[in-house]
Amino acid sequence: MIMSITATELKVNLSKYLLLAETEDIYITRNGKIVAKLTNPYQNRVDIANSLFGILSSETTLEEAEEERLNTI
Repeated sequence: MIMSITATELKVNLSKYLLLAETEDIYITRNGKIVAKLTNPYQNRVDIANSLFGILSSETTLEEAEEERLNTI
């Protein structure tokens, strides 16, 4: 779902939309046309980190993870 708000709504509730922009893109409209997008500049990093969560067991050491990575190349 795309979140779309008016420029006026953004002005009135800026802090709310800054928090929301951490997890989703927010499109800003003026006169019914999209004029800007509020987004998290680090979202790609967050998505990558989340996709890796839970892949390794909690007992796996850093050395074991590095060795496994090197063996798969």
